[in-house]
Amino acid sequence: MKFAFFDAKPYDKPGFDHYCQGTDLEIKYFETRLNEDTVSLAAGCDGVCVFVNDIVNAAVVNRLYEMGVRMIALRCAGFNNVDTRACYGKIHVFRVPAYSPYAVAEHAMALILTIIRRTHKAYNRTREFNFSLSGLSGFDLHGKTVGVIGTGKIGRIFADICKGFGMEVLAYDRYQSPGYHYVELPELLQRSDIISLHCPLTEDTHHIIDEKAISMMRKGVIIVNTSRGALVDTEALIEGIKEKKVGAACLDVYEEEADLFYEDFSGHIVQDDKLVRLISMPNVIVTSHQAFLTEEALNNIAETTVNNILNFFHGVPSPETEVCYHCGRQNDCRKERHQKCF
Repeated sequence: MKFAFFDAKPYDKPGFDHYCQGTDLEIKYFETRLNEDTVSLAAGCDGVCVFVNDIVNAAVVNRLYEMGVRMIALRCAGFNNVDTRACYGKIHVFRVPAYSPYAVAEHAMALILTIIRRTHKAYNRTREFNFSLSGLSGFDLHGKTVGVIGTGKIGRIFADICKGFGMEVLAYDRYQSPGYHYVELPELLQRSDIISLHCPLTEDTHHIIDEKAISMMRKGVIIVNTSRGALVDTEALIEGIKEKKVGAACLDVYEEEADLFYEDFSGHIVQDDKLVRLISMPNVIVTSHQAFLTEEALNNIAETTVNNILNFFHGVPSPETEVCYHCGRQNDCRKERHQKCF
C-alpha cells in the first residue's frame, strides 16, 4: 500500500513512521497541500492522507478516483473540506474522531484564562522589567455563565472544566447528552458571559455566530472558537468588537486560514486585512489552529490513521471512523451492520 501524505509537517512524521514500521504501508510525504493543482502527486498511490486545509472538492475527488485512489484518510476529526457526496460510491473517507478531546478543551480554557487575566501582556512587560499592574485587572471565572455550543466529546470535556471553575454551564446541541443544562440558542446567547464553540462546520452551523447572534449577546461577552473558522462571521465579529458589544475574542481558527495557518509569514506583509485587524486588537488572541497540538494527540492521530488505512485495505470494517455520506438508505445502513459504507 502506498499513500501520498499532503501538508506534511516535521511533527507529523515521527508518529506515522513509528506506526508504519513492520506493516505493508509506505508513506510518501509532501509539504504541499492537496488541491486541483497538486492532485497529480498522488499518481500511483492507493490513497491520500490529508489535513484540515487540504482541498478535497469534487474535481479533486474525481481525479483521485481516475488515478486509482480508493481511500482518503483524514488525520483530523472534521471533514468539511471533503466533498463526501462526490466521494460516495467511489472513494471511502475515514477520520480520527477523538484524537485528544482534552487537548482542544484545555487550549480553549488556556485562551480564556490568558485573555481575562492578561498574562500575555504581563509576560511582555516583565521581560522589559516593567512590573506595573496598571491595565492588567481581570475577573473571576467563578460564578460566571459559559455557553457551550456543541457537546460532543470536546464540548463536554470543556464544560466539565468550566464546572471545575465554579461556572454555570449552558449547553446547546441538536443531540443532547445527560448531565448538562440544555437551552435554546437564543437563551444561551443572551445569558452567557463566555461563549465557546465546539460544533462541526455544516450548512446549519456556518456563521452560527453572525451579526444577529452577536446583537443578542450580553455586552462584554467573550467569544471562543477552537473548532472551525467559518462558524464565526469574521466581519460581524470585528464590528462587534469595535462597538464594544464583544469584550474579547479567543480564536484558534479563522475563516480564511487555509493560505496562512501552519506557515511562517513573519517576514512578509500579510494581505488578509481582516486577520490583520483582529491581531492588532488588544482584546483578541489568535493562535494558529494549534489546539490539537499535544504529544498525546499527535500519537493518537498517527495510530488511528494508520489503523484506518490498514483495516480498510485488509478488509476490516471500521464504521466508527468511516465518514458517512447520508445516502438515504436509513433502514439499510451498511455501517450500522459493521460493513464498509458501500
